[in-house]
Amino acid sequence: MNDNEQQQSPVVAPSFPQAQLAKAFTTALTHQDPATRRRAEARGQCWRQVLTGMAAGRLAVGTRTPVAGLPAWVTPQVVQGGFATGAASAGGPLQAHEIEAARSLGVAAERHALFAHCLTEPGLARLWARLDSGDYEIGVPEEAALLTVAWLVRHGQTGAALDLVAELQPFAARLRFLPRPAAGPAPDATAAVHRRTVSGAVAALERRRPHTAVEAQREALTVWQPFGDELLAHWLRTTRDGRVLARVPDTAWLARGEALLSRYRRLAAEHTRCTKHRDPKENLGILRGALEETVAGRTLDARRLGLLRHAVASMVRRRGLPGSAAHTALRRRQSEQAALPSHHALAQLVLRRLAGLPQERGIHDPGPLMAAVTEEESRASGLPAGAAVPAPIRRVVGSALSAPLTTLVERGIVPSAEVLAELVPQLVAATTAQAYADRTLRTLMTANHRAFANRRSLLLLNLERQVRIEELPWVRAVSPQRSATAGTLDGEGALGVLRQLGELAVQAFPGTILPNALVRELSVLERHCELGAPFTEELAADLFTGTFSPKFLKAAQVAGELLGGTLYERYYGIDYAAIRNLAVIENSTAPARSHGARTSPGFARLCTERAGTAQRPWSVAANGMVIEQAQILTTHNLATLVHRVGIAPHPGWAALAHRCFTTVCCLTARVHHHPRPLGAIKDAAYAWRQMLFHLSLCPPGRAAAPPRGPCRGDGPPPRPRRDPPGPRPQGPDPDRRGRRLRHRRNSGRRPRPALYGMEHRRPLDALRPGAGPAVRRPGSCCTVVDFGPRER
Repeated sequence: MNDNEQQQSPVVAPSFPQAQLAKAFTTALTHQDPATRRRAEARGQCWRQVLTGMAAGRLAVGTRTPVAGLPAWVTPQVVQGGFATGAASAGGPLQAHEIEAARSLGVAAERHALFAHCLTEPGLARLWARLDSGDYEIGVPEEAALLTVAWLVRHGQTGAALDLVAELQPFAARLRFLPRPAAGPAPDATAAVHRRTVSGAVAALERRRPHTAVEAQREALTVWQPFGDELLAHWLRTTRDGRVLARVPDTAWLARGEALLSRYRRLAAEHTRCTKHRDPKENLGILRGALEETVAGRTLDARRLGLLRHAVASMVRRRGLPGSAAHTALRRRQSEQAALPSHHALAQLVLRRLAGLPQERGIHDPGPLMAAVTEEESRASGLPAGAAVPAPIRRVVGSALSAPLTTLVERGIVPSAEVLAELVPQLVAATTAQAYADRTLRTLMTANHRAFANRRSLLLLNLERQVRIEELPWVRAVSPQRSATAGTLDGEGALGVLRQLGELAVQAFPGTILPNALVRELSVLERHCELGAPFTEELAADLFTGTFSPKFLKAAQVAGELLGGTLYERYYGIDYAAIRNLAVIENSTAPARSHGARTSPGFARLCTERAGTAQRPWSVAANGMVIEQAQILTTHNLATLVHRVGIAPHPGWAALAHRCFTTVCCLTARVHHHPRPLGAIKDAAYAWRQMLFHLSLCPPGRAAAPPRGPCRGDGPPPRPRRDPPGPRPQGPDPDRRGRRLRHRRNSGRRPRPALYGMEHRRPLDALRPGAGPAVRRPGSCCTVVDFGPRER
């Protein structure tokens, strides 16, 4: 590896923003949904700001301060990929609550005027009232600044308040530092969290529209089929001996036909969902067209007369004569089906039930909201009493359930580790704020942490780290108020919550790596505990420059302390003793390297050698191979959680290993005949690595136990091919010819496994000392073929 080449500062090209702008422009022009077009137009405007700022030099993409003139603590507006647009999230036009505050206070509707008024005695009294009641919301972290100033003034911290005001003053005209009013204090997140608020569930239900196909079918059953029966009965009055128009239509019949045609034109104008009746080749179109000709006094030609008689005969043969028992029973069943309430109508009923709840909270008991239609609601809405709320609407309401995090995982409301990472900030915010003794300050810091967790990550280069919450000026101003209770070992502080979240993530999603958003929250808890436990993020291969921060080597050292001499070390061919020596050497030389960001060149060199990319040119694929080796050496936070945090998942390591193997089977089943299998292959490799980690922690005698029963997702075993009974057909067999061709095409080729690179892996039994060759056990899910040791 060329160290000088790796030390060069990368430059972010504008190709990605240009591609995103083109994509948004195309969507804004061509999409059918108006709301989607408006959102695409807004995204396009943001990408235009990105490109304009990069071209003008106002944006320094890849740094912690991408916007010229804004310090790192200001929350920037960030779009996909971590690109800052140049605007601040707390900037822009005045919000509704700011305009209302300016009107009620009698000051100019400008941010600097509101800022100045909040520093007066009436303004501080207003902020103190907000602090005492808790009736405020923090949408962006900057909205907590003035409340922090008010708290400092009330508690005699005048010097800290003046320093904070001096740091905020230059941005008083651009950023909003005033909190948003709320209906009441926020609920305690340590007892319950929610994935959606009531307003979020309402928005999801409001986006539901009537199903076009279902409503067309309902219209056909209630409008056009009854009309078709009337039209058929009208033509049957002209039959004799089963022949239509065997009798000459009289005046009354023609008048009745004219009335039917007039009603058809009225129905066609009012009911436009179903268009089958307009097709002249359909039975209803044939009957109507023939009636129009007859009423107009024109004689039907032979072709039209034949079509008419065939249509009448087929309708009678299929459903029976109108008014017969079979025909009446069929229409009754169809009428009952059409009378069933639509999902859209039931969603409107649930919306009325949700209207009376606090909109920015979760739902503690969603049962009454999902109950069947009552008699009173039936009279008000016209829905049938006793109609059940369908499952799709129940899922939307259930997603707003406010309950402990473990309950949400058990009920499937949290289906993935990514969704879990979205909910964890609520719990982490309440936990880390427990270190503040004052109740009002604890509530304020909880709201500030929740807002800070919504801050989108920036695209950073040269091992720069994201802004931490401790760097915000108002958080720094009240940091002396923190006590030492956050790191207690009694399960009530940050350490207990860290252990609880780690166990929940590993136990609920054993085959999934921890997403970066969850790793960041775990790092916040770890800093409060002062454990010295290194948590590592998943790196982006397209931005990787070949260097690692020292915490990666430290995480590998922690993994070596836990996994030395285990299955994991033997399977991946890791020398954890050498990693321990490397860590000792780099720690001894670290103080001498004081310039630039700290790196671990030895760890980077080890990962590159293991990946075999030392002689390859730079590429995203080669970077991905190096990053994969870093995840293998560090176990991607699993060893840190077990060895330093002390997690102990309830099912046990053997059960987690079996679930990981099930995940591997399910993912590899998706690879075959998939047009883009790389994502499934990568996820399967993650699950395989975590399975080996769990197996390495199993007690002796448990690691080699195969999973009991078939793997979920594998499907039933293929049935053996059997020839049909009787003599074999003579002549050429196209299937046999195709099989011969496929055999010739694949002859001489080695079968490619589903997981690339696993053909060199040895079976688990062969890795145990004294183990024999790999064989397939009865009842096992697959056979692992031993291709010999992997060359390194």
